[in-house]
Amino acid sequence: MIELPFFDDRHRAFAPPLPEVPEQPLDDRCRALVSALAENGWLEHCVGELDVRTLCLARERLAYHDALADFAFAMQGLGSGAISLFGSPQQKDAYLPAVADGTRIAAFALSEPEAGSDVAAMTTTARDGRITGTKTWISNGGIAGFYTVFARAPEGITAYLVDADDVEIEERIDVIAPHPLARLRFDDAPGELLGHPGQGMKVALGTLDVFRSTVGAAALGMARRALDEATAHVKRRTLFGAPMSDLQLVQSKLAGMALGVDASALLVYRAAWVKDVAQRRVTREAAMAKLHATETAQRVIDDAVQLFGGLGVTKDHPVERLYREIRALRIYEGASEVQQLIIARATLAA
Repeated sequence: MIELPFFDDRHRAFAPPLPEVPEQPLDDRCRALVSALAENGWLEHCVGELDVRTLCLARERLAYHDALADFAFAMQGLGSGAISLFGSPQQKDAYLPAVADGTRIAAFALSEPEAGSDVAAMTTTARDGRITGTKTWISNGGIAGFYTVFARAPEGITAYLVDADDVEIEERIDVIAPHPLARLRFDDAPGELLGHPGQGMKVALGTLDVFRSTVGAAALGMARRALDEATAHVKRRTLFGAPMSDLQLVQSKLAGMALGVDASALLVYRAAWVKDVAQRRVTREAAMAKLHATETAQRVIDDAVQLFGGLGVTKDHPVERLYREIRALRIYEGASEVQQLIIARATLAA
């Protein structure tokens, strides 16, 4: 894929060392991954002038290698992305170097208990820069140094930067593929205005417009890993006196998996190219990339589990881990059903 004209020579040369961090308690491992990503040069691509093709290449490679490393990279980018895109020069100087060198972990706080896909239902409020309310499903909740927070101010939904010391962690949330997630409480917490009052939706959607394609890239990396694991397995596994790969049913399944992976790659890198080169909104293209890549990755990984048989559901087997890790990608940053609505509305408006 890297040889296609979506990419420049700098993308083809992008190959920082992969982070190698041993197993340890979740929060400690996430912090160690952020430090390793910074040390190996990954996080410098999360801040400043954001190149979506580089972000997608990074997430595809990290997700192939280690889904938690991908998570750590992605959240540094998403959590600080609004500063890169909409922050003042002073805010960029204050926050972005610390994000890039891994000394400050970032988080993006948009979702609420009754306002996930329906952001307009947000009830967290802000008055005179003081924020009150609850956010939930917040990645890096509990380990972040600061939060990009969206609240309903008198002028309309507005974005703020809130220091972690001013946030109460009400609950840590356990999920099937462990990640640091939390429910946050803001009780008259001081927030620093990010962008203009009442322009919070522009900040949120502009940030998601950059990073939504990268979710598809992470799914692509997971799907590629599943396909590679399954292909190697059927080549070495003997069944009915012959290699498992000789069976037509197995070949048919592998063909469908390979087709889905390549189609996802084309959609992901089309969206990234349009954003970087055509420099226009990619709401439709990013929705297509995320929808196709995440749904396809779920099928590809499920097929890989099936080809492995009992081994595929053995705890901590590579495809078993992928089976748990892929599921959330069909939900966060806009569930698949929301992506369908976006695509349909864009099609009807054309």
